[in-house]
Amino acid sequence: MGQPTIKDVAKLAGVSISTVSRVMNNSKPVSPEARKKVLDAINKLDFKPNELARSLVMRKSNLVGVIVEDIGIEYMAQLIRGIEEIGRVYKYDILLSSSYGDEEALENSIDFLATKQVEGLVIITENISPEVLVKLRDRRIPFVLLDKYHTYKNVKSVKVDYAAEEKRLIESLLEKGHENILYINHEENNILNDNMLKGYRKALSDFGKKAFVINTKGTSSDDGYNVGGEVLKLVKEEKITAISCVNDEVAIGFMNYCVDNGIDVPEDISVTGFGNSNIASIYRPKVSTVSIPYYDIGAISIRALIKRIKEEEDILEDDWIIDGQVIERESTKSIN
Repeated sequence: MGQPTIKDVAKLAGVSISTVSRVMNNSKPVSPEARKKVLDAINKLDFKPNELARSLVMRKSNLVGVIVEDIGIEYMAQLIRGIEEIGRVYKYDILLSSSYGDEEALENSIDFLATKQVEGLVIITENISPEVLVKLRDRRIPFVLLDKYHTYKNVKSVKVDYAAEEKRLIESLLEKGHENILYINHEENNILNDNMLKGYRKALSDFGKKAFVINTKGTSSDDGYNVGGEVLKLVKEEKITAISCVNDEVAIGFMNYCVDNGIDVPEDISVTGFGNSNIASIYRPKVSTVSIPYYDIGAISIRALIKRIKEEEDILEDDWIIDGQVIERESTKSIN
């Protein structure tokens, strides 16, 4: 005999299939006699309902789909952990898929997760087309979009004010007595880079200080190393005492250049990064930086999604702006 079905339970109990369904789902009142007959039949047949079939009927799978660009990106693990742990508090599990920054792969992931009856989606991406957003809305699947580079019309998200965070970091250097501060920027034009540059300029402007900017080709430690000569030339010319870098990797690359050229960090020059990557606390000297609470971003996003799934009050009526934290370590010092 094959796996027993709900029809077999109904036949053995001498009741209708709808009565069995009501008992299983506790959806409508059933007489004590009928309930006992159904439960006895379930036990006798060792009936285990098909959870996917139940989710199709009930439209409730307690599954949430999470689509990331690349799970190998360091901060993704913190985001996913926040999503998963808070999701479980609400009795939701996650199904994970990667798009690798490819639009077709993103659409395929949405289609795949829809077949698994997910009740909602958290999409973590650095770019999504209007066409994909239309497709999401047409499917009527609740979703939360996390994109640190872009904003989209009628799509509210959980965001970091990168301009405010960089401004706060520069202000911490100014408070330490640094008057001439150079910013190593990434030359690519995007909203995140532009906002960080604005934050740097605003902090200096508020204190009546001059801005100095040098661009890198990329955001790796090699890129930070490669602009080292240009940076140290300007340091000497303008009596610069502190360098703020677009991220921790660039900061570490520049600090390596300093080591190779007899420049002591922080005795000769202070250096800050941004992002609080794992290597920032391992490298010597440890890198002063800004920590972004990716776990919290993931936690808030899944809470917002579950609210939407349950059609409760949306906590993202406006973008939820979450604060970072300036972390002072060994790569900076006071010159007051």
